[in-house]
Formats: sequence, structure tokens, C-alpha cells
Amino acid sequence: MGSFVADLPHPFDPLSLDEIDAAVALVKKAHGDNLLFNVVSLQEPRKAEMTAWLENPETAPRPKRIADVVVIAPGGKVYDGLVDLADGKITHWQLLEGEQPIITMEELQLVEHIVRKDPKVIEQCVLSGIPAEDMDKVYCDPWTIGYDERFGSNVRLQQALMYYRPDIDVCQYQYPLDFCPIYDADKGEIIHIDIPKVRRPLSKTPPTDYHPAAVEARGGYRNDLKPINITQPEGVSFKLTGREIEWQNWKFHIGFNYREGIVLNNITFNDKGNIRPIFYRLSLAEMVVPYGNPEAPHHRKHALDQGEYGAGYMTNSLSLGCDCKGSIHYLDAHFPTRNGSSHTIKNAICIHEEDAGILFKHSDFRDDSVIVTRGRKLIIQQIFTAANYEYVVAWVFHQDGTIQPEIKLTGILNTYAMLEDEDTHGWGTQVYPGVNAHNHQHLFCLRIDANVDGPQNTVFVGDAVPSEAPVGSPENFYGNGFYNKRTKLSTEGQSKTDYNGATSRTWEIANTNKLHPYSKKPVSYKLVSREVPGLMPKEGSLVWKRAPFARHAVHVTKYRDDQLWPAGRHVPQTSGEPSRGITEWIGDGTTSIDNTDIVLWHTFGVTHFPSPEDFPVMPAEPMTLLLRPRNFFLGNPVMDVPPSYATVPSQIKAGKEAVVDATDKLSKLAFSNGGTNGSCCASK
Repeated sequence: MGSFVADLPHPFDPLSLDEIDAAVALVKKAHGDNLLFNVVSLQEPRKAEMTAWLENPETAPRPKRIADVVVIAPGGKVYDGLVDLADGKITHWQLLEGEQPIITMEELQLVEHIVRKDPKVIEQCVLSGIPAEDMDKVYCDPWTIGYDERFGSNVRLQQALMYYRPDIDVCQYQYPLDFCPIYDADKGEIIHIDIPKVRRPLSKTPPTDYHPAAVEARGGYRNDLKPINITQPEGVSFKLTGREIEWQNWKFHIGFNYREGIVLNNITFNDKGNIRPIFYRLSLAEMVVPYGNPEAPHHRKHALDQGEYGAGYMTNSLSLGCDCKGSIHYLDAHFPTRNGSSHTIKNAICIHEEDAGILFKHSDFRDDSVIVTRGRKLIIQQIFTAANYEYVVAWVFHQDGTIQPEIKLTGILNTYAMLEDEDTHGWGTQVYPGVNAHNHQHLFCLRIDANVDGPQNTVFVGDAVPSEAPVGSPENFYGNGFYNKRTKLSTEGQSKTDYNGATSRTWEIANTNKLHPYSKKPVSYKLVSREVPGLMPKEGSLVWKRAPFARHAVHVTKYRDDQLWPAGRHVPQTSGEPSRGITEWIGDGTTSIDNTDIVLWHTFGVTHFPSPEDFPVMPAEPMTLLLRPRNFFLGNPVMDVPPSYATVPSQIKAGKEAVVDATDKLSKLAFSNGGTNGSCCASK
């Protein structure tokens, strides 16, 4: 078969539909048609090659387009492969032992059809109070089994969390069933059913729903909301060339893959003509959602959603007027199907600007002179649905050089059946009659491939601490001294650090080779993150072993190609013995991370104790963090953003007021930004 020819996509671009088809054709030719394709995705270019090309794209060799392929062959055999698309060759093909690849949406959808026809499942449904002829009203959320020592890792399994819908429009999570079938993907059948010691029949409570008909039946929608219209009559302020975007001095590439979803590469800032690198790559690399009920089979209920199902595979197709507002630009996502054809998720990513409120402001109390400048922000966003939960993932760029990853949680609680007035033992909450929502956490791992003014970086921990000198001492006579205690993280082992709210702990990614001319401190970007709960499952637990990234708030590793996913490459059904991913990479912890090419891994999130206000659908709960420039710019980098209103003392003294009037040559200090006509926040 001949090599694949294309119009030279950017080396960071995801595989196109044609490239996916070409990779599949090469694999089928070599290994037969009877394969199931779980992954056909871009193997990202080797960093050394990519950096050389980015520095000199006209003369440096262009990185090759390599497809990363994972297939399941007959008998459940799993293969990893690499396909050189330019040369039309398979360069790597490896049979894996005891590993299971990511579970696709097609696989998940199969399970529901199987459970409805299985005689033993039907028997359990009848025992729960569901007529046998109502099996079309039985639903399940298939989850990977996590790990179950009864079955091991060689058999590809899913567990089916069971529900009932008395009507097709009724929310199934208010009618959970108490048993859990186990599905064997290779056999295509149910091989076991976990049945609790205490049986809990189907709830007979009338439904409460969130769809329009149910809301209208309860009295209807609010009628006192007036429209807010968001318009940009002159268009957007960003420029998109292929998948490279430029906005307010920022420039970066927007990628997307099956596992992490949005991936941002080669992030730079134009500092008055000096193009300064900040991050080589940013992504949400993994997550874990551990549930807190220790009773079987709930002990194994935890989801590493990105490694087990994929934030890209689960992403929504966004639509104007629903998920995003204003002037929106969209990017699609392309993936393989299991049979090797390809498909597109339209509008997988939305890109838009939003008003960001006050950027800076100051009023002089002496004379009422004032300046106020409004900011705006650029948002790169996706939304993915992991069965019951929705995750809104936004990468927010600010004009002052700040990057703000933000995640909103919404969707529906995972639920389990309970008896009337049953004691939940503190492991959950009755959010509706007969509905038990278990305690859980959402922990996300942010991967920060640092490039702060170049690839030689060092991480410091910053803690706000009081002076060691006692009250009355010459150094701290009045006792009010405090300072930022900086501790350098010199090795990978030393980098395993936790959040401390008492000291307002932050982490600073610094280039110690470049000092700020005023502060004499190294240029840096600071990680400011305050929503950092510790992992609730105990050391030695299954979750602790399978999600090693969640053991600490921060790990730092020396950069190595292909170390992208901190729970390992293939996550479903790992036992955690040994732990995969970041613990393997760190090893004995002696590798130096001082003044070298590093990756910082940050785990943040929320611990969720459900309440009735979260049901039947959750109001969005946001969590956020900041990557902020510190000693990076010469001064405030946004003083050149036009103010909404400005007056200076000399104008006040002369009895003049700055107004937006193009014919008034004396009022050049006043600007209109966003149609405020100089009236916003002005003292008259």
C-alpha cells in the first residue's frame, strides 16, 4: 500500500479522517479485517524533533505523522501499534499481556441490550418488582469493573449499574436497582451477578423530573427573567489559523485527543515584540472519582474516567445558544469506530470571548480622579458526559498573562437503592425517597509541561510563614513580620508535596537563569490552587494503588517522551500492584529536577457529600485554579488595554471631565471600551 499524502497538517494537529482511514487500512492489510479498533490517534512528535521544527520550520525536518493504534483481536488479544503514515508502514506491533485498553462508547452501549435479554438479570428484575414484560424499561450504566480479584485482568469486563424508567422520559437515577451484573466483553454475555445481603425492592415513589413537562406540572418556569443579549458586531478579537490561535498577545495550538480531550501546545506570549515561551503542553491528563461506601460491591466503585473511557470519546457536540454564548468558533473531533471506519463529533470544542469584569481600577479620594478598565477573557471549552455526570472543562486565558483552568460539575448523582428510613451509616445521603447518593470525590490531574522562558525550569514551594524571630527581638520587635518561605524541589522524590491552606501554599515554576531587573527574583509562573482535598481512600486501598497521582497535590518529573498519563497507558482493570504511571516514573525518587526540562502534575478537585439540592439534576459546581506570571513581566502587562473611563487630577483641577467625544481633542485620555460611553463607575 502506498504512503499517505496530505496537505502538511501542523505536527500537533489531531489525525484527520483520511489519516485515520489510512492507518486502519494499513493495519487491516497486515493483520486482517477481524479486529476491533479502540484507538487510532496521533502519537505526538518527539519533543526534541518538535522543538527544533518550531524554532525553524523552514529548514528543520518536519516531524513525521505517526498513528498510535490499539486493537483487540479475536480471543481478546490486545495489541499496541504505531503506523508511519508518510512511509505507509507499521513500525511497532506488540501483544500485551494482562492489560485492557480504554472502553469505547460502542462497547458501553452493547451492555444495556445484553442485560435486558439475560434470564438471570430478568429474574432479579422480577424479584425487585419489575414485570418480566417491562425489560425495555430497564437501563444500566456500564462501568469498567475497576479491579476485582475474582476475575483478574485477562478477561475484559464491565459492571452494570442498574436502573428502571417507568416512562421513557423519567430520570432513571431515581429508580436504582440493588443488584450488579458483570459483563464479559469477549463472550458477549453476563457471567455473574453481585446480589446484596439485604434486598431493596424497586421504589414506588412518584417521580420528580427536570424536563419541561415535569417543571410545568409543578407550576411552570420563572417568568421574571429579562433577556441578556451578547453580541460582537465587529466580530471576534482572536485569529485562528488552522488550529493555532492568537489573542491579546497569546498564541498557542489547540489539539484534541480521545483521552485528554483538549490539549494546548506551544503556549507563548508576545511581550512587546519578544515572543516568550511559557508552556510546551497543558492538558487534563487523568481523573479519579472514588466513592465512599465500603460495602460490597460499592467498594470497587471508582472511575478513572479519562483512562477508562476518554474525555475525548465522551465529549458532547456543542450547539449555539445552549452551551456557549456570543460569537462562537467551533472545532470538530475525528475518531475511529470499532469496525475501523471513522466518524466526526461536530463542534467538539467551542472558542469564544467573554467580558471578565474589572481588569483594574483606582480612584483618588482627594479629587475623585479615576481610571477603570474592563477585561475580557478567551475560553477554549469542551463538555463531556461520563454516564451520569457532566464535566464542563474550560481553559480561560486572561489579558494579564494568567491561565485559568476551570471545571464545572453538573449532571446527575450516581444513586443506589435504599429502604424506607434505612440508615446510610454516613456513607451517603437520601436525596429523594428511596434514593441513596453515596459520598464521593472528583479529583483531576493537571499536566503542566513547563517552558517558562525556556526549557530549563525549577519548582519551588511557597509558604506564607511568620518571622522566626520572637516578639521583642531586634529583628521582629512588634511581632508583625512574615514572609514567603521558598523551598526548592530538587529531586522527583522530594517533589511529592501536599497543599497547606494554613500557609497559603503555592508552587512556583521558575527559570532561575533569568532574573527580573527590579525584584532580582527569577521569572516564574505560580500555581495558585486552593481546592485541593486529599484522597479520602486510605493508603493501600484499591483506589490509592490504581490512582497514584492522587496521593499528593503535586508531583514533578523530568520530561520523558510518552509519559503523558499518570495512571498508566492502559487503565481498565489494573490492580495497582504495582502501581502504574507516575510511581513507575519516579521510582526511587533520586532523579534531579533542578534547572532542567520538567513536568508538574497537580491533583485538585472536590469532595462531594450529596444533598437533596443536588437532585434530580445538579446545579453546576465550579472549581478553578490559576497559573499566574510572577516576576515575569517588567510591570503590569495590561496598562495598554483601553480604559472604560479615565480622568486625571489635572483635568479635575481644570474643571473638566473626560468624555468619549471624538471631536474633543482635550479628552484623548478617555476611551470607550465595549460601548460604555465613559459612564461606567464614574464619579460625577
